[in-house]
Amino acid sequence: MLRSSILFVISWLTLAGACATLAETGKTLLTPKSLSELHGYLLNNKPDLDQFRLRGPFAVAMQINHEIRLSSTARINTDLYLSAHAEKAPLVIILHGYANSKEAHAYQAMHLASWGMHSLILQLPNKGPWVNNGKTLTRIVNAIYRRPEIIDRRIDVKRIILAGHSFGGASVAIALAERVPAAGGILLDPAVVIKDFPNVLRKINTPVMLLGADEQISSARNRGYFYRYIRSGIAEVSIKGATHEDAQFPSHLALTTEELQITFVSALTSAALSLSSTGNFEYAWSSFGDVLKSGRFVNAKKK
Repeated sequence: MLRSSILFVISWLTLAGACATLAETGKTLLTPKSLSELHGYLLNNKPDLDQFRLRGPFAVAMQINHEIRLSSTARINTDLYLSAHAEKAPLVIILHGYANSKEAHAYQAMHLASWGMHSLILQLPNKGPWVNNGKTLTRIVNAIYRRPEIIDRRIDVKRIILAGHSFGGASVAIALAERVPAAGGILLDPAVVIKDFPNVLRKINTPVMLLGADEQISSARNRGYFYRYIRSGIAEVSIKGATHEDAQFPSHLALTTEELQITFVSALTSAALSLSSTGNFEYAWSSFGDVLKSGRFVNAKKK
């Protein structure tokens, strides 16, 4: 836990040093006063994945160990990262994978909030059962949809996005298949060992983006199921050289450099902004163009 916290602080300061309070695009210094202004700027300029490597223009307020009460007995431990602007904004909910914790996604949540999207990291049983975690995730989203003030009154309940790493990605898919009120899902190198899972995936009818590790280096269990069995509205890309653990940040298990974790963060940010501002992943897909040409991203496909 301590090591994760130290890595988080170091990583955050490293990127903060690269861009103190705002993102520089190369043409214009980006200093939006609102999320709407930021979306307008991004959508009216060429999509560029690398701009999302830098910390966004908004300050972030953290609430560590924020408790969500689903009932008198069911309480969920979370970390909450609120973007410091006045508008209603999307909420990205992130679920960890096997043998991991919410702290493994602290930087990702902070980074998303700096780009104007509130973020919530969940702590659920980290050794499964992942079907139950998916059902719990559904209950959490339904509770927030009915009463956004349990998180913050500025949550736009029509723009809730689910993200999950590894087996947490399977839980996200289960929630989406149950028609949870979410705009869609972002799967961070997802894995699955659940029986009859193809039938679950066939029920998903919201947009899904799969951001994967390099399958030549690190192959998540049954990752191929997601693209194969989700009928439509799914896009997938792999990050060259990345391992399964690079889809977390901070990750004390990653065997590669921090560079690849930052690449996952930038792709996650682009995907979340794309879905929250347009309802699909086309903006994000366009932002991957240059890195696909350079070979940093590989095996891109969508249907």
